[in-house]
Amino acid sequence: MRVLIDTHTFLWWNTDDAQLSFRAREVIADGQNDVFLSAASVWEIVIKTTKGKLFLPEAPAQYITHRMSLYRFRHLPIQISQALRVYELPPYHIDPFDRMLIAQSQAECLPIVTRDESFQQYELDIIW
Repeated sequence: MRVLIDTHTFLWWNTDDAQLSFRAREVIADGQNDVFLSAASVWEIVIKTTKGKLFLPEAPAQYITHRMSLYRFRHLPIQISQALRVYELPPYHIDPFDRMLIAQSQAECLPIVTRDESFQQYELDIIW
């Protein structure tokens, strides 16, 4: 299975946060699955760290790169076609990072691992 993980899912996985559901843990831990982290999530982490809204034990470049390698997560770049797809999304969710994840999930036919209930308003396969 190929899945896209939301930003909070990535962060919670890396801190073994109790908020991460059993199903999410199961999917991410399964070595047969390809787990993707979007460039949008990396961008969100960098911005939140820079603004002091998120604290990491090391600089974002080292933290993200090391953990992606450690858990064999794959990167999902942002394509122009995906960015343009955001325009077509109904405005149920206004967060720009989440809107990009929704567009990528749809465009790449990737189920998304997220706890964000507002994602349910879109045509997506959600794992939680």
